[in-house]
Formats: sequence, C-alpha cells, structure tokens
Amino acid sequence: MNILRPAFILDPAKVKDNIRMMAVKAKESGIIFRPHFKTHQSRVIGRWFRNEGVARITVSSLTMARYFAEDGWDDITVAFPVNRPEVGLINELASQIRLGLVVEDLATLNELKLRLASPVDIYIKIDSGYHRTGLEPSDKEDIVSIRAAADDGRLTTFRGILTHAGNTYSVFGKAAVTEIAGKSMDAMLQVKSFLGEDQACLVSVGDTPSCSLMDKLTGMDEIRPGNFVFYDLMQMNIGSCTFHQVAGIVVCPVVAVHPGRHQAVIYGGAVHLSKDRISIEGKTIYGQMVEWYGTGWGEPEENSFIVSLSQEHGILEAPDRVLRRLSPGMLIGIIPVHSCLTANVLRGYRLISGETIDHLEGI
Repeated sequence: MNILRPAFILDPAKVKDNIRMMAVKAKESGIIFRPHFKTHQSRVIGRWFRNEGVARITVSSLTMARYFAEDGWDDITVAFPVNRPEVGLINELASQIRLGLVVEDLATLNELKLRLASPVDIYIKIDSGYHRTGLEPSDKEDIVSIRAAADDGRLTTFRGILTHAGNTYSVFGKAAVTEIAGKSMDAMLQVKSFLGEDQACLVSVGDTPSCSLMDKLTGMDEIRPGNFVFYDLMQMNIGSCTFHQVAGIVVCPVVAVHPGRHQAVIYGGAVHLSKDRISIEGKTIYGQMVEWYGTGWGEPEENSFIVSLSQEHGILEAPDRVLRRLSPGMLIGIIPVHSCLTANVLRGYRLISGETIDHLEGI
C-alpha cells in the first residue's frame, strides 16, 4: 500500500465485528438499534450496518441525512436541535423519508409547524446530566407544553424523549460508567412518567461507554451509539473496549528523529488527528503509537505517545528502544484519541487491503 501522507486505515473485519456485537446486544435486549452515523459518515460502512439488519439510523446534521437518504436510508433521526434557517432542507428530506427532529424550545417547534410542508417526528431533547444542551427533568411545564404542541400539529408527531449521556466520557471503568448511565436513565424515566406511560413516548439514549459496558440495556426503548464502530484510545482508556476492538488507526510518515529529546516528529498534526486529548498519568496525550506492517498493525507501544500537535507536526515521545527503530520516511501507526473527529478531518478511509472508501466530507 502506497501511503504518502497521513491516512485513516480501517480493518473491515474489526469494524463488522463491532457492528455485529452492538446489533446483537440491542436485539437480545428487545430494543431499537438506531446507530449514529456521525462517526464513520460512510455509505460503504453504512451498508455493513444494513447487512446486520439495521434499518433506522441517527445523524448529526441535515446534510448528513441527505447523504444517507441518497443511499436508500429512509428512517433517519437528526440528533441535533433544529436549526431554523434549514427548514427548506427539512421539507426536502421530510418529503422523501421518515425524518425525526429534536427540539428543546416551544418557539422553535411553533415556527417549524408554520413552515413544514411534510410530516416529521418530534423528539424532545432532555439533559440527563451531561449539561451540554436540552431541557432538564425539572423543566416539566416546558416539556409538557412541547409535547402538547407536537401532538396538536398537523404535520408533527410526538415520538419521544432523547438524551446523550456524554458525561460517561469523563470517567473510567464499568462501575463509574454504569452509575452515570443509571442516573441518566432515572432522569429519562422521570420525564416519561409525567408525559404519560404510553407507547408513544419512546426513550432514546446513546453513548458508546454505556452501550458497551452495561450488561443489560433496560428501561430504554432505543440506543444510538456511534463511536463503537471504530472505538479509539479514549474508549480504551475508559474501559469501553479492548485494544483488539479498535478498528482504525492513522498511518503517518516519520519525518525526523531526535534521540537526545526522546522524541520523533511525524507528518500527522492537528489537521489529521484533531486536538482531542486524554490524560494518562498526568500527561496530555493525543495518540499512541503502534507498529505498521503494511497490511495491519501491532500492539500499542508502551510509553510511546503523541504529546504535542501543531498544524502538520506531531511530536512522538517514546523510549530509546522504540526510537532506535524509527527513521525518516518510515511509516508508523497512531491510535487516535477520538476516532469521530479524526475521521472527520481526514475525510476518507483506506482499508488494510488498500481499497479506498467514502466519507461525506471527502466528496
């Protein structure tokens, strides 16, 4: 495989294993599996989900919804609050597919009702503890008013309540993740209790740590994880996955080696890896090195981390035993901290076979 510059390399067998694992877990729990496609943003990978029986998906933008609608997906939820200037695109999509929209204020819903030309499903965004956006369970009057307005709309149908427990990304281990997931679920069931215990109020949750680590997916009606399709260094650090479940790395050329500083420089900076970071033993980390074999990669190199990024440069700090193997021009692999953002900035993939596959941002 001829790699000249940083490239996101996927092992398709691992990707498919991850998809199958989550699909089976949802099926055995008797819940809807609506995976989030914002991580991979690839029609080819989307078809791998379809092969596992997935028929409903989540996206993070209307542009992404259109990209997948053009590939035959006809039941799509946009898990991002409605952006009022895009009502034209909402109408275009809603005339072609079953489109789910997320709202968290009555004024936006009322404007949407005035301008809609085709039917849409409405989900109310709930803040179940992450505190990024959404209505809190204590906002009972607002939540009830939004549901009533959705039920009263000629082209709006109340579908349920939706949350993302992103605070699971800030803890480590199954017990801590499960505790946050439990509190998030309690908040959602509290909201459902005052909306009415009916089948029309679907409870939709979705974060990779919870969906990966919880033994039983109880209380929820639908899960929307996304990162699990590739996993990454952050998920390894949390404990959501093992290294052998990580399905993608960034292969980067070495451009300089500085043994006296215990460092090497790679062609792989913030515009390739993103600046998402984690802390390991008090040190800020942007990725971890693995050996690249040309058709796959080896185990993580101990104490070999990307410790600094500028636009094009990545600084690898590594023990002498690793640095002695490196020379300018050779290729190494980097496990990205956050595969979602890394995929987005690199805008395309190569499989370990050498085949190139699509990404929305690369078309």
